[in-house]
Amino acid sequence: MTTIVIILILIVAAVILFQIGKLTELASKIRGEEEVELKKNDRTALYCLLFLIGFMIYCIWTGIIYKDIVLWYGPHTSASEHGGLLDSLFNVTAFWTGIVFVLTHVLLFWFAFKYRKKKGVHQAFITHNNTLEYVWTGIPAVVLVYLVASGLVVWNEVMPDVDPNEDYLEIEATGYQFAWDIRYPGPDGKLGTKNYKLIDLGSNSLGMDFTDEKTHDDIVIGTPEFLLPVGQKVRVRITSKDVLHNFDLPHFRVKMDAIPGTPTYFIFTPTITTEDYRKRLKGHPDWEVPADEEEPDGLKRWEAFEYELACAELCGKGHYSMKRILRVVTQKEYDQWLAKQQSFYLTNVRNTVNDPNDASLLKIEIANRADEFLAAVDQAISTPDDVSDDLINLEHVFYNTGSAELKEVSEYELDNVASVLNKYKQVNVELGGHTDNTGAADANQALSQSRAESVRNYLVNKGISPERLIAVGFGQNNPVDTNDTDEGRQNNRRTEMRILTNNNL
Repeated sequence: MTTIVIILILIVAAVILFQIGKLTELASKIRGEEEVELKKNDRTALYCLLFLIGFMIYCIWTGIIYKDIVLWYGPHTSASEHGGLLDSLFNVTAFWTGIVFVLTHVLLFWFAFKYRKKKGVHQAFITHNNTLEYVWTGIPAVVLVYLVASGLVVWNEVMPDVDPNEDYLEIEATGYQFAWDIRYPGPDGKLGTKNYKLIDLGSNSLGMDFTDEKTHDDIVIGTPEFLLPVGQKVRVRITSKDVLHNFDLPHFRVKMDAIPGTPTYFIFTPTITTEDYRKRLKGHPDWEVPADEEEPDGLKRWEAFEYELACAELCGKGHYSMKRILRVVTQKEYDQWLAKQQSFYLTNVRNTVNDPNDASLLKIEIANRADEFLAAVDQAISTPDDVSDDLINLEHVFYNTGSAELKEVSEYELDNVASVLNKYKQVNVELGGHTDNTGAADANQALSQSRAESVRNYLVNKGISPERLIAVGFGQNNPVDTNDTDEGRQNNRRTEMRILTNNNL
């Protein structure tokens, strides 16, 4: 019914306009064409003048009202080192183009009013004026040269690549419909190589080349939030897997296209943490309102503020869902967060059918094992009154079946033991050998003793004093798991290190 009413109203309006036109035409014939034309000109000129006044007032009013949102004034000063340069360039450009905007609109509509057709007034034809052409060519040329030169200076300040020898963090942002994958380097500080031919949506969506050692410790953030440390120069490697995207961090004045097949980059240094930016917004009327209108007693806008990563290209119907949260924190908070992140390769690919590497130990695995072992020993040494952590399982020490001969892969763990004993010179340790209950108890006792002595001999050959090492075989007497399953028996076949003294502390 509403649609029918609207259609009827439009038909009536069209009829009225048509009738007005017919009446105007009839009046023209009665009063004369020229008189009607002059009145039309006067009326149109007045409308132009009124539009000029109203339009300029509207532009100034909206500029004042929305300057913090649209122009990033007020509390929204840049949160990066380079952002001030871009803001300054924007202000200079807005100043000169603002002058041109005001002058052209004033002259456009004022001329329409001033020089409307009047009875008895005839137009003057000016075929050429050198002075006028010098003015309207020279002034814009000078202003444009100034703006271009200023832009180039800022561009050269903002866009140079990093020096390989300087301290910076490189991460990678890969856009696709409709999300971002953020990749961090591991302890080696380097991002591994990628190859689009290796992309597998199930196991390797970024196409990382796992034959490159640098990819083994790379971290792919799958959560909606990622972190960066304040005061740290960051180089963002920007790519796309499908269509054109745009990596946009507006609070940091960072914006760069993500182009399929053509990696781009942007370098910036965050200067204010998320928490400090919230404090900056506190007290501004627009940010003291509830963040959720349906929860008037909930968080205020400034308390719920987050830095946002968006895609600034219309990349498809799910474009809106490419939002991610960037949290800028202190270096200590960042280090703690990063330490909790796990290698994508080690947690998702290693020792699966998609692993291109053989079963031999990788450098990152050797390093991780060393870190875990040293952390366990440091914990035991730092708590001499707590004996519960004095017993450490050497879980990466292996022997040939039924023999005390060490496997080659055991050397990494035993080298870690030697490193610890060299670090803590006055610490003595007991090396305990254990077996499962397969076979005769006496044989197992002898085997466990031989294995403990094999470990002791290895450490002595590494320069550790024999007086600091005690080898003890416990046979099958101290199981830590059931002997009824293969897994349980494997856990019971072990070598342990017990810290006996702590006199160096």
